[in-house]
Amino acid sequence: MEGNASGLSLARARSGRAWWRSALAYLELTKPLSVALLVFTGVGGLFVGSGGRPDGRSLVLLLLAGTAGASAANVITCYIDRDMDAIMVRTRRRPLPTGRVAPPSRALLFGLVLMALSLLLAALQGPLCLALMALGLFDNIVVYSLLAKRRNRLSVLWGGLSGGVPVAYGWAAATGTLGLTPLLMASLVVLWIPNHIWNLALYHAEDYRKVGVPMLPVVSELSKAVRCIASTVALMFAASLAIHFAGGFGAVYLAAAVVLGLALLAGNTYLALRPSRPLAWVLFKLSSPYLLLLFAAMMADVAIR
Repeated sequence: MEGNASGLSLARARSGRAWWRSALAYLELTKPLSVALLVFTGVGGLFVGSGGRPDGRSLVLLLLAGTAGASAANVITCYIDRDMDAIMVRTRRRPLPTGRVAPPSRALLFGLVLMALSLLLAALQGPLCLALMALGLFDNIVVYSLLAKRRNRLSVLWGGLSGGVPVAYGWAAATGTLGLTPLLMASLVVLWIPNHIWNLALYHAEDYRKVGVPMLPVVSELSKAVRCIASTVALMFAASLAIHFAGGFGAVYLAAAVVLGLALLAGNTYLALRPSRPLAWVLFKLSSPYLLLLFAAMMADVAIR
């Protein structure tokens, strides 16, 4: 009897560990850090749009809908890109190439369920929020992943629209409308994406060549590619300053926009003058903290005022 009991306990322990590993694999498919950053920009839109006083219901729904929507897009694009991910060094340990989520159709089903949930939650925040959620999903999954990524060197520009959607969604959740300030805030994120993705592609250029993905830094002359990256950062910096004047922000946001923007612009300008893969990697790693801190400064500025 004792042997049977210990065997049963061991089987339960193994089952529990297997369930936990499976849950972590599905979570990894959603790319939690990417989701957190996008949802944070959405919270920024909600906070600024409400004048620093978002209501609890809107905040909770935004967190749930934004997390579900961004996760859905990441899961479905992982399913679409599973053949490339199995070849690229950077991605070959993801859940689908390693078989930790199998068969791949389970990932697709998971992504579709998350998508349906995100649209349902968005509908609870009004027709404009629903339209924005649908637009973001369509742009990321269909326009970028299915149509542009494997065909066009400027694919991140076509797919960048989805990156700005969470900000507009947050503002729409607070006000039911859109205007110049939220559109500028969204454009800031859209202009941030090329620097973020292209610096990553520059560092992993050989990976992208192996799978035939024509990212700009992979198929263009290096000198031209780094100038394009620096140009988008300059436009992003200009957008951050335009937000200050259009949105009536104070010194806290302006100081953050100037200091953070000039730092990132200086780094990418140096990259344009002296291209190097290690520097591209450093700038890629710095791009996310830049966006996080800038939106935190927006919220702090509104809270202080």
